[in-house]
Amino acid sequence: MSAKKVAVFVPSLTGGGAERTNTAMANEFAKRGLSVDLVVVDGNGPFRKLVADSVRLVVLGSRRCMTSVPHFCRYLRREHPDAVMATMRAGIVALLAARIVKGPWRTLIRYEGSYTGDYLINDTVGRLLIRLHARLLPSADAAVAVCEDAAADIVRASPRASAKMTAIPNPIFEPRILELADQPVAHRWLRDPGPELPVVVSVGRLDLQKDYATLLKAFAEVVAVRPARLVIVGEGPDRPRLTAIAEELNIAEFFDLPGFQHNPFAYVRRARVFALSSICEGSPAVLIEAMACGTPVVSTACPTGPREVLEDGKWGALVPVGDSKAMAKAILRTLDQPVDSEALVARAKYYSVGPSVDQHLRLMFPDGWEPGSNAVPAPSV
Repeated sequence: MSAKKVAVFVPSLTGGGAERTNTAMANEFAKRGLSVDLVVVDGNGPFRKLVADSVRLVVLGSRRCMTSVPHFCRYLRREHPDAVMATMRAGIVALLAARIVKGPWRTLIRYEGSYTGDYLINDTVGRLLIRLHARLLPSADAAVAVCEDAAADIVRASPRASAKMTAIPNPIFEPRILELADQPVAHRWLRDPGPELPVVVSVGRLDLQKDYATLLKAFAEVVAVRPARLVIVGEGPDRPRLTAIAEELNIAEFFDLPGFQHNPFAYVRRARVFALSSICEGSPAVLIEAMACGTPVVSTACPTGPREVLEDGKWGALVPVGDSKAMAKAILRTLDQPVDSEALVARAKYYSVGPSVDQHLRLMFPDGWEPGSNAVPAPSV
């Protein structure tokens, strides 16, 4: 019997947490002996080099994700996958295509955020697409949210999807994170044998969602109390604004934006604190990755994910969204009283890739899949 075929559909391979996570899942599906296509609208991006040789990269070639419906329909007619797993706006495309091209495949939709959170940061067009997603979601064979709070939020907006919805822990932790974290860093504040001053690190796209303006204001209060450095790893449209804010706060000499890094884990491992200042998230991969590196964390209690990941503050400080004073106090407290690194790593392993992939495969193939000894049968009813 030939291997089951899975199409993992994401808009692009740019440097976001959802793209990294779904690429890792595609690689893991291939390790389980499945035939895997990683389908993208745009094949360019830094995560292209993370795609395993055992995964076939299929580039649809449309200019935008929302105009790729005909392209994805052609893919479905040509390739006949046994299952489709789609995320972000690709989920809308997959559900529209499934209405046009009738086939036996099961469609699993992953939603990486929450509808409420995404409403906060989207323009009118983005909000219309969220409503379209909610309208189409009940037609999926299965739907996955990355945490319980996000699942509840999505069901409130799309009640008819309730029977299809499952919360599965975000598949983040894998041993390679520890290996990458041990690699050297050339950054002047983080190079071995270690920073002379404590360094606060954050990782993410430089945009409104991450609210780095609040982190900069918090850091200005931190350096007013004790010497420190701040490094934000990532790239995005907010770079000029953040640079200007740092100048206004007189912290430019203590702050650096090194851009996108293929190995952010090495930066995080050498930080004394990892800070997440987001307005909203799904289940933030970077927060879990920081814990996997053994780095103490401070996070906003934004919708959704951080409160669940940190178990209401057990594993790191939670502060209100947009509250720079509370974040500054939490960073200072964490510098003085860090959570045990080994305990953080142990908590991060709850979000291991393997068990999460098992649960996704059960949803895509309720009758089991072939070949290989790694196949996990559907649970008995």
